[in-house]
Amino acid sequence: MSATRLQSPRAVERLVAGQPTRDGAGVKLTRVLTQDLQRRLDPFLMLDAFGSDQADDYIAGFPDHPHRGFETVTYMLEGRMRHRDSAGHEGLLGSGGVQWMTAGRGVIHSELPEQQEGRMEGFQLWLNLPGRDKMCDPWYRDIGAAEIPQLELPGVQARVIAGESHGVAGAVQREATQPLYLDLQLQPGAEFEQALPPDRNAFVYVYRGALRFETGCMVSQQRMALFANTADSDGVRLRAGDEGARVLLIAGKPLGEPIAQYGPFVMNTEGELLQAVRDYQAGRFA
Repeated sequence: MSATRLQSPRAVERLVAGQPTRDGAGVKLTRVLTQDLQRRLDPFLMLDAFGSDQADDYIAGFPDHPHRGFETVTYMLEGRMRHRDSAGHEGLLGSGGVQWMTAGRGVIHSELPEQQEGRMEGFQLWLNLPGRDKMCDPWYRDIGAAEIPQLELPGVQARVIAGESHGVAGAVQREATQPLYLDLQLQPGAEFEQALPPDRNAFVYVYRGALRFETGCMVSQQRMALFANTADSDGVRLRAGDEGARVLLIAGKPLGEPIAQYGPFVMNTEGELLQAVRDYQAGRFA
């Protein structure tokens, strides 16, 4: 670990179990960050986890559907997914890669599997945009597995998707929300510390193994832990259980703006939502 250890790591505020559901054309997934947590975890709007060896759970994918007012971050652990959108972007998301899309003023896209069998596993995170950027031009980037910066510490391997960790800058930076997105692999008993300003909202999702905190709190597989926001905190400290752990550590700067959501549209006011629906129905998305 780094020579300077955290002096006041955050406590776990609460644990959250995801809700099994289906989305798209019937894709089986777990909704980890649900709508009732949006204000608590501002600027994050949603986190879905999906993973199955059964093609029937994912094969229909996500046919054409619209978005406006936020960003989607799809991280594929295993599998192949083809993206196409109405702004003319197309790309193949493969194992270990990330697809980062800014919907902005509006885009219609599809995400369809390019495999008939085998495992498909990954996550999709929705990141809000500030009101001033909600009507920006759509943007899209495919980030291959080899393009994601790596970080190695004793007993820990990290992939820095966004933000910065231990001097390693991630693949994507965002000024308004300053997201941190790390995929961490911890050996049994290994510790990882991440400095964070006290105003950042932060959570960890365990998708392999378990974490054990100094208070005795255990976070088991398929559970999310929300970290308390305390004025004197300087970051988070994670410690793997006896079998090690693989986790997503995610944090961001809250926007502190009103959130108005209607399905795939996220704006600041009801009036803006109504306009989004009208624009979509009138074919005015990119």
